[in-house]
This record gives sequence, structure tokens and C-alpha cells, in this order.
Amino acid sequence: MVKEVGLGLIIAVVTFLVICGYDLTPLIFLGVLGVGAYFIVRTRGLMTKNFSEQRISPQHEISFADIGGQAGAIRELQEALNFIKNNQAILHLGIRPLKGILLTGPPGTGKTLLAKAAAGFTDAVFISCSGSEFIEMYAGVGAQRVRRLFQAAREATLKQGKNNALIFIDEIDILAGKRGQTSNHLEYDQTLNQLLVEMDGIKVNDKVRILVVAATNRMDLLDPAILRPGRFDRHVKVELPDKQGRLEILKLHTQNKPLADSVSLEEIAKDTFGFSGAHLESLANEAAILAMRENCEVVEQHHFREAIDKVMMGDRLDRHPSPAELRRVSIHETGHAFLSELVRPGSVSTLTIAPRGMALGYMRQTSEDNTYLYTMEYLENQIAVMLAGALAEELFLGDHSTGAVNDFEQAAGLAEQIIGAGMSRLKVVDTKTLPAGLRYRVITEILHGQEKRVKEHLSRAYDTMEIIVNLLLEHEKINGEQLRSYLRRETCFV
Repeated sequence: MVKEVGLGLIIAVVTFLVICGYDLTPLIFLGVLGVGAYFIVRTRGLMTKNFSEQRISPQHEISFADIGGQAGAIRELQEALNFIKNNQAILHLGIRPLKGILLTGPPGTGKTLLAKAAAGFTDAVFISCSGSEFIEMYAGVGAQRVRRLFQAAREATLKQGKNNALIFIDEIDILAGKRGQTSNHLEYDQTLNQLLVEMDGIKVNDKVRILVVAATNRMDLLDPAILRPGRFDRHVKVELPDKQGRLEILKLHTQNKPLADSVSLEEIAKDTFGFSGAHLESLANEAAILAMRENCEVVEQHHFREAIDKVMMGDRLDRHPSPAELRRVSIHETGHAFLSELVRPGSVSTLTIAPRGMALGYMRQTSEDNTYLYTMEYLENQIAVMLAGALAEELFLGDHSTGAVNDFEQAAGLAEQIIGAGMSRLKVVDTKTLPAGLRYRVITEILHGQEKRVKEHLSRAYDTMEIIVNLLLEHEKINGEQLRSYLRRETCFV
């Protein structure tokens, strides 16, 4: 009622002033400014309020037992969280409270899952957000949101009758990047400063004990102030899983799927080197989808093989290369496969000329068992495999195509790695001060040496490669065992 009366009074006054001949332009301008300011303030308040209220997760449905392939990270994280659980021992021994844990590692390795499991392990209220959600066009909104986030954590913890709260900040490198990098927008620095203040305010005898867990895959971007002791006291590395870790993850993600007796998860784990937990979850899901498309009651091994290709390269494309292009692609991939089997027998998993993603065909290798250090021989062998595709085209067709560009880039990168590791004829050198001309000559020597070696091997196996090329053109895809059965006819593979 009051609003209606006030609105009617304003309209009456404006009408009277217009009749009397007054210029209302200044009043209209001031009115628009006032309304705009009102809505800006109101929007900022609503954004901050909604931001904090929608972050709270009331239940913990994930435990450390539900996370596979991260035994080291879980052990290190549990060790740090025991400080939170044993609060009385902390008080007795005068230990400074653990304020922050930073999870670092590639995307998809389970950092968010670890944070949720940590909340369940400590029986804490879990509040999650992303670093990008703190940055707005309005100055001061980010800092206000940080204050409201910590306040909401304390209020929610008391409301649920608990003592611990866990605030999880994903992609913290956006919020806590190095200060001074964005001189034209100090909103970033103000937000980070507020986060530092809030973390410094955490005390061991607080009624609500708050732990901040953050995740990033770009630790190099973080401001040094956020990394010092007393802020993020523990840095836990969450790396890509090894073969045993991949097997554990596959078992977790296939528990609810009917698998055929012929399915070997150990073989799938071996073929998925470099896959993260997210990739493996997608792999299991795609295999089940393929089984459903074929009206199968169980998921077969070939469904998993097809799913690996789909996760790595993407779905099949509707491209229809000409017969001449298909033959060139078949020759190219056969060259890769031949050299791969020559330098490391049993290394080829799949050979196909079915277009996927940006590739018209590809050769997929099985990984070696968790190799972290590479010798000169290994790097030279990999260069040879990279060059074999283009050199096979030259042997059969007289020239090579643009399909070898990526192979050449990778081969040159491996040659640079040889120089940087002190394994070239230059021995130990500083690659930063190495003259460009000398670097070029040494890289060329390494590549030409392997090129000569590959040509000799390919020319001796011309007839067998011709059989494999035709077989690939006929079936579009062959597996490693089929390939090896033909290669054994060559004396070098006996």
C-alpha cells in the first residue's frame, strides 16, 4: 500500500511540474542514476548470498574406498587429515592447526573426489566452489564472496551440530594467481588478499574448525603468499594412475556392468597408458553403450577396444577418402606398425584406416610398464617409428604426403630431448645458450641417421608390408596379433 501511495505521489508531482513548464531533464538523469545504483547494490548482495548458500553439500556419499589408483595421494591426505580428527592431541602438543591442503595434478585424476572423501573422513560440512566464481566485473564482489563463504561454512557447521567444515576451491589458480599480473583489474588482487586474511584467521581453538582444500593443474601460476607455510601447509600430488592404478579404477567403474568372461581388465589397463580416472570412467561407459547398440546382454572385450579408440581419437567420421588416399594411409600406418614391432616386439595394439578425429588412420601402441626414464636407444627407436610412415609412402608411392607433418614434429621434439639430456655428440650443453645453427645441424644429423636406418629395414620387408597393406584395405582394422602373424614370416621377426 505504501509503495502504491508513494508511486502515485511521485507521478502527481512530475505531472504538476510539467504543466508549470519546468525542465525535468536533470531530475530524470538523477533518477536513472539512483535506480541503477540501487539495482547494482541489490544484485551484488543477492549474488553473494546465493553464491554461498548454493555451495553446501549436506551429505557425504564418497569415501576413500571409492577412489582407485591414488593410493599414494590418499595415504598422504589421510596423514594430514588425522591432525583435524585428533584435535585433543593438537591442543595438548601445541601444534599449529592445518589450514590448507593443495591438490595438484592433471585434469581428471580425482582431485574433487579426494576433497569430498576428505570431508567424509573428518565428518565435516562440505562446501565447494570454483576459482572463477569469485571474479566479477563489480569491484569488491570477489572479496565479499570470500568473506561470505567462510561465514556460511561456520553457520552451516553450527546448524548441523558439527565441529569441522571443509571448503573446496577448484581451479584456485584463477583466484590465487600471482599478484601484479592484472594491473588493470585489481579485483583479482583484492579477492586473493581477502582469502589470505580469512586463512590467517583460522585458530586451533575455534568453535568451528575450517580446512581449505584447493585443486589446480597449474601450480606455477599461484602467488607465493598462498603457498607459504601457514596457508597451504600440505601439497598433495595427484598424478595419472599407473597400470595397477588403472586396473583398480576399471574394477570400480565396471562393478555395475555385466562383463563377458572373455573380458580382461588387465589387458585394458595395459592398453590405456596415460589415461586419467575420468578417461577410464568414460571408457567403461562407452563400452557399455557400444554393447547396447549391438543388442548384447554383456560387454565384450572388443567393445572395450573400440571404446579405447573412441576416447583417444573421437568417434568415427563420415569422411570417405578416395581409393588412392586409402591406400596411402594404409601404407603410412603399416610403416609405423612395422618399425614399432621391429624395435619393440609385441608393441602394436591396433592398426586401422578408419577416420577418427583429425586422423584418417592410426597405429596404437601398447605402453611399456611404467617407464619414467628414457635411454638414447629408446628415443632413437621412437624417432624411427615416427619417420617410418612417411618413408613407407616414399618406398611404395615415390613421395610422402602432408599426413606426416605431425610425425615430423614429434620426431624433432624427441631429437631436441636427446640434445637437452646430453646424449647427442654435443654431450652436456645448455640448450638456452646453444646457437640456433648448431642446434639445427645436430637435430638434422639425428633425424637423418634414423631415416637411413628405417629405409634399410623397410626395403628388406617390402613383400610382407604389401600383404599387410592389402589386408588393412580389406578389413579396415587389424589387431596386433594378426599383424604379428604376418610379420613373423620375415627372418628379422623369427
